[in-house]
Amino acid sequence: MPAKAADKRRQGQGGPSGGKAGKAGKAGYKKRDEDGSETGEDGLTARTVVRSPDQLKLTEAELKAEVTRTLTANNPHIPRDIVRFSFKERAYKLVDDMDQTAIHFTLNGYLIHKDSDEGRRQSIRSSIEAEEAPVEPPVEASAEETEEAETKDEEPTEEAEAAGEGEGEEVAEAAEEAEAAEAEEPPPPKQPEKKLANQFNFIERGSTTYHHPLREKGLQTDPAPFETFSENVNQWCIYDAYMEELERMEKAKEKEKAKPVAVKKEDTQTGRKLSYVEPPHSDSLSKVAKAAKIAERMVNLNTFDDIAQDFKYFEDASDEFRGQEGTLLPLWKFQYEKTKKLAVTAISWNPKYKDLFAVGYGSYDFMKQGHGMLLVYTLKNPSFPEYSFSSESGIMCLDFHSDHPHLLAVGFYDGNVAIYNLKKASSQPSYKSSAKSGKHTEPVWQVKWQKDDMDNNSNFFSVSSDGRIVSWTLVKNELVHMDVIKLSADGTTMQGPEGLQLQMLGSGTSFDFHKKIDYLFLVGTEEGKIYKCSKSYSSQFLDVFEAHHMAVDSVSWNPFHLKVFISCSSDWTVKIWDHTIKTPMFVYDLSTAVGDVAWSPYSSTVFAAVTIDGQAHVFDLNINKLEPLCTQLVVTRKKNKTTHIQFNPVYPIILVGDERGLITCLKLSPNLRKKPKQKKGQEVKKGPEVEIAKLEKLLSLVREPGSKEEK
Repeated sequence: MPAKAADKRRQGQGGPSGGKAGKAGKAGYKKRDEDGSETGEDGLTARTVVRSPDQLKLTEAELKAEVTRTLTANNPHIPRDIVRFSFKERAYKLVDDMDQTAIHFTLNGYLIHKDSDEGRRQSIRSSIEAEEAPVEPPVEASAEETEEAETKDEEPTEEAEAAGEGEGEEVAEAAEEAEAAEAEEPPPPKQPEKKLANQFNFIERGSTTYHHPLREKGLQTDPAPFETFSENVNQWCIYDAYMEELERMEKAKEKEKAKPVAVKKEDTQTGRKLSYVEPPHSDSLSKVAKAAKIAERMVNLNTFDDIAQDFKYFEDASDEFRGQEGTLLPLWKFQYEKTKKLAVTAISWNPKYKDLFAVGYGSYDFMKQGHGMLLVYTLKNPSFPEYSFSSESGIMCLDFHSDHPHLLAVGFYDGNVAIYNLKKASSQPSYKSSAKSGKHTEPVWQVKWQKDDMDNNSNFFSVSSDGRIVSWTLVKNELVHMDVIKLSADGTTMQGPEGLQLQMLGSGTSFDFHKKIDYLFLVGTEEGKIYKCSKSYSSQFLDVFEAHHMAVDSVSWNPFHLKVFISCSSDWTVKIWDHTIKTPMFVYDLSTAVGDVAWSPYSSTVFAAVTIDGQAHVFDLNINKLEPLCTQLVVTRKKNKTTHIQFNPVYPIILVGDERGLITCLKLSPNLRKKPKQKKGQEVKKGPEVEIAKLEKLLSLVREPGSKEEK
């Protein structure tokens, strides 16, 4: 084909066809606009304004007025004033922070992020699959060629239009030829559609789960055999069953103990490990232990035979020539090697075995605190204690249980209390308090057993320098505490932060419970006051006695008279009180600090006291109301102080302890335990009524008229 013909063909392809297409498009648009305008006009004429019957009719001014509305994120439909119970504050509280979110639409997606581990794995998998697929011919090149052809076709079209209408016939012919050529040529391949870029950087993910097929399984068994029986059970059968079980358990324990223990030993020559059976020595010792104890006591009785004879038979005949005065005869001395550097801090006789007593060892010096010891001695063996227990802290007080004589309550310097069971062969206390179970924060100065409570639980009381009087109850093998009263020191306040006045607690040093009235008890304090308290009132005292100028070392009710009690103090005095009268009945100045005082168990008018100069003083108010009947030096060493004194409940002896760990047993001479003389033809009255009348007679001489009505 010549060049001119080709140019004409191109012109025919581009010019006329393009012009026709443009004209046809414009005509179509005009037609659509006319139709649209007609329908639009018809629609406007057909519309009518419909008003709701309850719609407000507003004026033009009201319609044009601007109304400001403030949009907030608060949900108007949430409930208000919701009240919930707060377990922390134990009260109902108004819920302030309510959730204002209102969810209108939720959709769970299946897209994952490209940067996540799963997204990376899927992108790697898709790239591997693309590489393995067969390579197709490039489509982009053909697309570029068609674009170039179209651009070339468009250029002559513009020239043909500029040339004019004179060449119309040639252009028409060229257009027909071009259409025929286009019909013969195949259509260009379509370009692949490009996916829109994912602006959130997510890829699609799909997964299917494996559905397990349903299976049914059946099983048939024989019915369990059953048998009807009946039996009568009573308390005796249950008791017998328990006893048989206990016997079986004890036999099992004995068998375990009797089993020989295999001990491994290494041979030094061959290097082999040899095992041999160690013979059980414990059984042989336990069989001999009782016999050995009896033999030891027999040897001691032979050694201390003269002292035993004096204890039983000796009566000081020289008392007849002394008038009213008496003496103390030294008997045994109890000393243990490990307690030579410890002071005797407590003495208590066993209520059942009259020859058995317990001694507590510790230190009253704040700078010399260390370990303590608890020893239990018997008069039958003064050379060695029957029981010995060691403690980390010094023992300050102890007391035997009246109904269970094997239980011993102990108070320590570190504020703990404990119970030792003498029946158990253990070096540690059976029960002990701790910081969690409410122990005292300062030394425990005295403990006293009380009667069992309504549930038959053993309980005892303790007093400490922290101002608390605590009741300890043995419940289910643990000590449960309860504060009975807190001692408040009147008029003693401490300046706190920001000018606050802090109330100071009093420091209790001793206490004693009434012999007949269970709820009544006395408490002595470091300030010198004595408080009369009741178990029923924990916030106030029944009475306050301005007793001493220094710490009250001991306070004790008279075992016979219900109203009388005695107190001693470091201010050198011993005072006898009637608890219904604020002033003391008798006052005795012993010229030095008094360590302890005790009533005698056989007379309502006899008491004894020890002072720090090593002397023991014995008084009998019925014989001499002014001076002691006996003042005797008990401790021979210098710089040694007597600390405690205790009467034996049956025998006419006393125990005196000192700061060097020595216990001295002394026998009272006949003048110190005189009884009323028997007149001819008259029987001498005996009993507590006589002792009460004897002391009441003395008190009536001292009481002021009208003081009996005082309370």
